[in-house]
Amino acid sequence: MQTRLAEISLDFERIRAVDGRALNYPHPLFSAASYRFLHGRRWSPAEVGCYLSHLKAAERLLKSDAKFALILEDDVVFSHDFISNLRLAMDRSDLWDILRLSTVNSARAIPVVKLNQTTKIGISLTREKGAGAYVINRRAAAWIVRQIPIRVAYDIAFDLEYLSGLKAAFLIPQPCCQQTEEVSQIQNGIQALKFSRWRYLTVLPYRTWLEVSRIVLRGVRLLVVLANETRRHLTG
Repeated sequence: MQTRLAEISLDFERIRAVDGRALNYPHPLFSAASYRFLHGRRWSPAEVGCYLSHLKAAERLLKSDAKFALILEDDVVFSHDFISNLRLAMDRSDLWDILRLSTVNSARAIPVVKLNQTTKIGISLTREKGAGAYVINRRAAAWIVRQIPIRVAYDIAFDLEYLSGLKAAFLIPQPCCQQTEEVSQIQNGIQALKFSRWRYLTVLPYRTWLEVSRIVLRGVRLLVVLANETRRHLTG
């Protein structure tokens, strides 16, 4: 990451990650029972460490005078126009509290604002996995810090901003990629953590509620943003 950041001339501060294997369990910031019930599988120390590392980065923003923080995991690859497109998105920070710059699945965000000929800001109505690269403001950082004890993996909790009245958006196309050749300490061996299929029955009501509420709440916001942008163009 030092090499990749140097290549795009981006100064950075390293936040030393939390090693979940070095923690003592039960841990006051983690609920193993809730994790099993809501996530439908066994937990791993690596996932706890990942969550606490992101929380640590959010706390770092709150302790500073900065308005925003770009948070990057250690396996991110940048597009050639990363900096220029990020600057365009920062000019429209009224549209988001969390600006997501990567995902590890399909990135089905619906474009709502055109930044230039190729770059847009979009809103996703479905769950997007991963938290490899994103920008947060101070409001989002405070929200992340409040989401304890840990009940689900970070990328699930991180994708629930709409339940607390926050705004999340995607930069389209994604300017960062996590599909690298490096082996993830979190995903490696994750199949062994899964319960038998019938155990997922405890998860279905929770996940169904999340998916429905996501579509409804983000859908309403999508319509509001489109209406505001239409009005803005007509009056501008």
